Amino acid sequence: MAFEFIRGSLAGRLRRLPAPGGAFWLQTAACAVVTWTVLHGGLSTPPTANGPASAADTANILDGAARNLFAPAANTPSTTDEVPAAGRNAPVAHASVAVPVVLAGDPTLEGAQLALSTIDVIVTRNDTLDRIFRRLKLSLADLASMRMLPGVRTSLDSLRPGESLHLTHRDGQLFGLERRLSETETLKVSRVPSGLTANLVQNPVQVRTRTIRGTIDTSLFEAVEAAGAHDQTAVGLADIFGWDIDFVLAVRPGDSFVVTYPEIWRDGVYVKDGPIEAAEFTNQGHEYRALRYTDPTGAAHYYTPDGRPLHKAFLRAPLEFTRVSSGFNSARFHPILHRIRAHQGVDYAAPIGTPVRAAGDGVVRFAGVRGGYGNLVELEHGHGITTVYGHLSRFAHGTHAGARVTQGTVIAYVGMTGLATGPHLHYEYRVNGVFKNPQTVVLPPAAPIEAAWREDFDRQSAPLLSSLDIFHGAVLVSR
Repeated sequence: MAFEFIRGSLAGRLRRLPAPGGAFWLQTAACAVVTWTVLHGGLSTPPTANGPASAADTANILDGAARNLFAPAANTPSTTDEVPAAGRNAPVAHASVAVPVVLAGDPTLEGAQLALSTIDVIVTRNDTLDRIFRRLKLSLADLASMRMLPGVRTSLDSLRPGESLHLTHRDGQLFGLERRLSETETLKVSRVPSGLTANLVQNPVQVRTRTIRGTIDTSLFEAVEAAGAHDQTAVGLADIFGWDIDFVLAVRPGDSFVVTYPEIWRDGVYVKDGPIEAAEFTNQGHEYRALRYTDPTGAAHYYTPDGRPLHKAFLRAPLEFTRVSSGFNSARFHPILHRIRAHQGVDYAAPIGTPVRAAGDGVVRFAGVRGGYGNLVELEHGHGITTVYGHLSRFAHGTHAGARVTQGTVIAYVGMTGLATGPHLHYEYRVNGVFKNPQTVVLPPAAPIEAAWREDFDRQSAPLLSSLDIFHGAVLVSR
């Protein structure tokens, strides 16, 4: 019926037109395009107030479209072209034609109709998703639904201060959330017709193995940077050899190192240094070597080439890179009491707020204020060994009497409470109640490598040892 109307309408108008000219044929072609589009389903008409458009409604719309094709649009200025006299009957008007149509299923139009808003949130201290959603006035029902998705709750409950969350919403309804879990994984939550869904997306990275060599002139950090590596590698060296070398006191100009480690890149951009795979440190003529071995259980530790663990049961120093302001001394003049008094520990000068780590696995026996120590933590490690940490500014979350801690866990922060003239950590190491010098006491070793893993260890270690041997005697940086 619609087609018959179109044919009749066009035929009637054609009979009333003057003799055809060039512009006429252009207009006729445009009309033919509209007709062809309708017949092939490429044009849809909006529904009327009473339901879907009828054939008569369609005809009326198309009749209006045809009328627009053959007449200037309202309020649209026209231009007049003069044609040669031999074929000229009247001026021809050229006008813009605007036919209001809706393209069915156009994803661009559907996306525009959604009008989604995006927000990048920088996580602050003590932030949780609940606090973030309330602050941004996002749907708490969507938050509850998202947390019920498999594997999502554990990936979102521990937010890190400083990290970024990418959120997409419309009028508070959540449409998407992205959080980078690691350099290689990103959690993506998105809305589908059935609700919210979550996917773990792999971020492709490139790993470039490097071996560098450096010589210390003023500091380990500067030497590592000069060799072409970054702070992560300097800290890694101190952590690996920290049980045998006191990096606060024992490192001297002329000490050297060789390190093999991976560099992580993504999309051609450097991301970070990976964990050290092999390292050699020469300290005052003594050579120390370490190889990283991941055992069949997935645990990674550092061992000497002959399989002895570098890991000791205790850290030599309970905080990173600082200086000793007062050593172990049985007859030290006290700067506040102004009298000779034994100093049965080591004072490490450091800025207020510097993290203090547990020297070994143990249980918190005391955490509170005690006389001249000020804020103090006392750890019991078994076998009669106790470590003490004094003059603290505050305690870390979870540090309380009875709490279990593991080696390296942050238990408190440097301060100057109690009898202290400046910010520092007072550290003591006691064996059966007897004070020992933390810098010289023989630390008990960790468990050796399993005999069943020795063959696998030797196989993995061979190429790592070769990487260290290549640079013996050379002062080069390799890429």
